[in-house]
Amino acid sequence: MSNALPIAAIATAPGRGGIGVVRVSGPSLRAYVRALLGRDLTPRHAHYLPFTDADGQAIDEGIAIYFQGPSSYTGEDVLELQGHGGPAVLKRLLARCLEAGRGIGLRLAEPGEFTRRAFLNDRMDLAQAEAVADLIDASSEAAARGAMASLSGEFSQRVTALADRIVHLRMLVEATLDFPEEEIDFLEKYQARPTLQALRADLDVLIAQARQGVILREGLHVVLAGQPNVGKSSLLNALAGDDIAIVTPIAGTTRDKVVQEIHIDGVPLHIVDTAGLRDTDDTVESIGIARTWKEIERADVILHLQDATAPGDTLDADITARLPARTPVLAVFNKIDLLPAPPRLGANQIGISAKQGQGLDALRARLLQLAGWNPGAESPWLARERHLHALQAARDHLDIAAEHASHDDRVLDLFAEELRLAHDSLSSITGRFTSDDLLGEIFSSFCIGK
Repeated sequence: MSNALPIAAIATAPGRGGIGVVRVSGPSLRAYVRALLGRDLTPRHAHYLPFTDADGQAIDEGIAIYFQGPSSYTGEDVLELQGHGGPAVLKRLLARCLEAGRGIGLRLAEPGEFTRRAFLNDRMDLAQAEAVADLIDASSEAAARGAMASLSGEFSQRVTALADRIVHLRMLVEATLDFPEEEIDFLEKYQARPTLQALRADLDVLIAQARQGVILREGLHVVLAGQPNVGKSSLLNALAGDDIAIVTPIAGTTRDKVVQEIHIDGVPLHIVDTAGLRDTDDTVESIGIARTWKEIERADVILHLQDATAPGDTLDADITARLPARTPVLAVFNKIDLLPAPPRLGANQIGISAKQGQGLDALRARLLQLAGWNPGAESPWLARERHLHALQAARDHLDIAAEHASHDDRVLDLFAEELRLAHDSLSSITGRFTSDDLLGEIFSSFCIGK
């Protein structure tokens, strides 16, 4: 993929709409704009004009805006043609743009290529570029606010400030290594230990906020598991507030998974209703049960639904024994409305009535707790798993640096090396030290036209 060649794509979502946008980006597009539209455009001014084919026949009419680089989204010259949002019209307009640009090598953009060029041309850092996709994909107001905060640079500024402090400490170490004849006790004179401890504490705060940001972005994969007829489908419908899953008294009604996304306090939860777990000779139901166990292996949280009117069931005990030990499990006793008195439950148990709505608020609160969500420490920005891994790697390197600083036979070059590795880990978040393979993976998940 060459960044020297101009690119074009439809920038609006597929389907019918009132407005559609075709975007072109590349170096020095003035001559191309004149050839395509038959006139020059004043940069950053809206021009209402017809869009015509090579024979002068009208394709559409709308607004053309020319942004001269580097004052554009990509940092290159950008042309946006805003017309009517019909798919056929936009395809014809895109084809005309590509036809007019054959002489300059204009080609169809790859997914995320406009934003990738914005990153490569220093219009935004990598965390901000990722926030563009997160803002598009945001499924709640809280997620949209967090993505916008990341796009505006709040997260990047926090990361960069920490990285700069590490660089300052590292400079002092390197200076000491360069002039050993001075016999300066670096750790004492420059208060390296307190500085390092403050860095670790501030990084811990950033890691905690990043965990909240990851939850807000990615949500929680919650699997409803249990015997047939314990109320899994009823619970899914109650949490979703709609009749998503079929509910009947016939055992084995649910043969395949049913997935529904809900939001609790802005946090997305992907609730998966599964086939009831039991021994069966039914071939189709057996396939559904096998898929249930696969979903259970992928779960972030397992809700093991049980019938409160039939405690101590041996099949429930067998299911509990097979659940993965690494995954949080909440035992949910359904149908408590049929009991003469509230059941006595343990710490990882909760009683509900999916039919009557009893205990659902408590269940929602427990789900957020199991997700690790802390409303009092809500992240002001979204984060991704790769950000969290990078932050934790930086924390680990600072811990090793602290160990070197505490030894009597401390070795400053090892201390400096751990600081360098911590700095590199933080810099990978904003893209200062990022492999091309990672860039390809990140931007391939974007939509074409962005």
